[in-house]
Amino acid sequence: MQKKLGYKSFLITGGTGSFGQALTGYLLENFADQIERLVIYSRDEYKQSEMSQKFSQKEYPQIRYFLGDVRDEDRLMKAFYEVEVIIHAAALKQVPATEYNPFECIKTNVLGAQNIINAALKTNIKKVVALSTDKAAAPINLYGATKLCSDKLFVAANAFALDMDLAVVRYGNVMCSRGSVIPFFLKQRETGVIPITHEDMTRFNITLDNAVENVMLALYDSFGGEIFVPKLPSYRILDLAKAIAPDCEHKLIGLRAGEKIHEEMITRSDSHQTYDFDDHYRILPYSLSKKLCDYIEASGAKKVSEYFSYNSGDNDVWLSPEELRTLISDEVGYAI
Repeated sequence: MQKKLGYKSFLITGGTGSFGQALTGYLLENFADQIERLVIYSRDEYKQSEMSQKFSQKEYPQIRYFLGDVRDEDRLMKAFYEVEVIIHAAALKQVPATEYNPFECIKTNVLGAQNIINAALKTNIKKVVALSTDKAAAPINLYGATKLCSDKLFVAANAFALDMDLAVVRYGNVMCSRGSVIPFFLKQRETGVIPITHEDMTRFNITLDNAVENVMLALYDSFGGEIFVPKLPSYRILDLAKAIAPDCEHKLIGLRAGEKIHEEMITRSDSHQTYDFDDHYRILPYSLSKKLCDYIEASGAKKVSEYFSYNSGDNDVWLSPEELRTLISDEVGYAI
C-alpha cells in the first residue's frame, strides 16, 4: 500500500542538481496524484530548460520552474507561496572553488540558509529538510565550515518556529554526482593515469536513491532539530581506482587544500546527543522536548557510547573493488 505523503506542495532549492532531479523523479513517480504543486528552484536557466524536457508541465501539470537564488530572500518568499515543504539542496560545494572564493560560499551556504529560514517563517511553511555533508563534521575547509553553520541555523530555528519543523540530513559522497571523484576517474582513465591525493584516503559512499530515501525518512519522521545520519559503507580511494581503471598508473599528487584523509559524520563531541536508530543515527538537539523524549523511548533508539564517532576510516562496512564496479555500472547505466 502506498504511503501517504501528508503534504501537497513542495519546493526543492537547487532542484536542477543531481539530487534535486532524483528527488523530483521519485516524488512524481510515486506521489504524482498526491502533489498539487512541485517547485524547482534554481539559478541556472539552461539546466531548468533541460530538466523541463525530462519533467514537462504537459505531463506533470503540478510542476513549476522558478529561476532564483537562495541569496535573494524576496524571490524566495514569492517562490514559497502556497508551498508546505522545503527541501533545501542548493549549495556551493566544490572545495577548491570555495577555498578560492570564500565569501561567495558564505553568501550562498550561510546567508542563503538564513534566507530560507526567514522566508519560510513569513510564508507558513510546515517543514524544512536541509541537506548537509560529512565535511560539516569537524570541518577543515570552508565548504564544511559553511555547512556546519547552515546546520546550526536550521537546528536553532526550531526554538522560534512554532508551527514549522526543520531538520537536517547529513551524508557522504553521492556516487557519480556531478563534480565528484567517480566521474573524474572515469574521464581520467582515458589518459592512462589516475591521480591519487593520498594512498590511505577513505570516503563514505551513498547512491542517489539512498540519498532520496534518507530525505524522505526525515520528511516523514522528523520532529524538528534532528540531524539524520545514515549508516553507510566506506571505500578506499585505491580500491575505487582499481574498480574504475585497473590497468592505469596511479600517481600520488598530495592532499589538496582543505582535504581530509578520512571523512567524519559524527564527532566524539556529538556522541552525547547521538542515538542509534538501527539503520541510521540521529544527533538530537540539546534541549530535548517531551515529544522527542517520548518518541525516543517508543522507538527503542539507543544512545551511542560515550565518545563514539563515525569515521570513514574506522567503518565496519567496506565496499570491495568488485562491489564498487557493480554499483558504478548501475549508476552510469553501462558496464565500466
